[in-house]
Amino acid sequence: MNQELKQTIKDKARQLGFILAGVTTPEPPPHYTTFENWLAQNKHGTMNYLADERSRTRRANPLEILLECKSILVLATPYDPPLPTGEGLGVRVAAYAHGADYHDILPARMKELVQFIEEQVGGPVKNRYYTDTGPILERDLAQRAGIGWIGKNTCLINPKQGSYFFLSEILLDLALEPDAPFVTDHCGTCTRCIQACPTACILPDRTIDARRCISYLTIELKDDIPIELRDKLGDWAFGCDICQQVCPWNRFAAEGDSAFDANRPPHTPTEELTLTPQAFNGRFKRTPIQRAKRRGYLRNIAVVLGNLGDMHALPVLQNALNDEEPLIREHATWAIEQIKTRNQ
Repeated sequence: MNQELKQTIKDKARQLGFILAGVTTPEPPPHYTTFENWLAQNKHGTMNYLADERSRTRRANPLEILLECKSILVLATPYDPPLPTGEGLGVRVAAYAHGADYHDILPARMKELVQFIEEQVGGPVKNRYYTDTGPILERDLAQRAGIGWIGKNTCLINPKQGSYFFLSEILLDLALEPDAPFVTDHCGTCTRCIQACPTACILPDRTIDARRCISYLTIELKDDIPIELRDKLGDWAFGCDICQQVCPWNRFAAEGDSAFDANRPPHTPTEELTLTPQAFNGRFKRTPIQRAKRRGYLRNIAVVLGNLGDMHALPVLQNALNDEEPLIREHATWAIEQIKTRNQ
């Protein structure tokens, strides 16, 4: 009966758009000590929410989140891989951020799946669900649930689906037979991701020095981007896909869920640098890019313009020197200097 119920739940999950589903136990995640060592070395940068006591206690033991938890359902939802010829936005944005924010879409699906489970068992089931928001080591749990292995680039990789997917987790007060962990490592001797990373942020122990990661620098970091790393951002204005783009397993990446389809008109970086607070909110409302806020995103755009080195961007950058945000002004000043130096 348990096996039959689990398969029924997985079938419903697929119907809701979760292309992968696996079950694991609420035991402590196997790589928690790796996470603690990573924190101790300050590799998390300014992401202090990862290091607070409550967060660490919960990541160390899922039962701290839901005491009654008997099994954890781990789910994956695909998003479209990057376009091979650029993203059509004038600047590069991580593939997952092209369309609607997954935080606005996936919780409703998980809620529907929980309701379905409760119908199947004939009563309420205590639960908690997250998608990239809860204090859990989701890739660890996903590997233990049989969904894939943690690659050298730290992404969870599935041999049939690649790595372009969002992970979600539902903690359940329901005993389901756990799936076999994914124990094989299919990275082999390949080091393409390590070699391709412009900032050398991928470390040998399958962790990342976030302080050098383009995704961290363009999204999580709220202050000045370190001067020595700015030119390494290239034309990435929000996030980065390089370590996934070079991964051979992403030849098998699934087509993305249509709920995340982009519907924004392309803008050039010079246009984006002129966005007022109202225009920024209108353009990026309910998209992942809103996470960077206007000050962070326009900071990134200024750096991209400096890296592109086009003299035609100078008037817009000069205008940005009058922006009310010091962060934008400082990076616009740097970009102007870069362009002038490059065109001497």
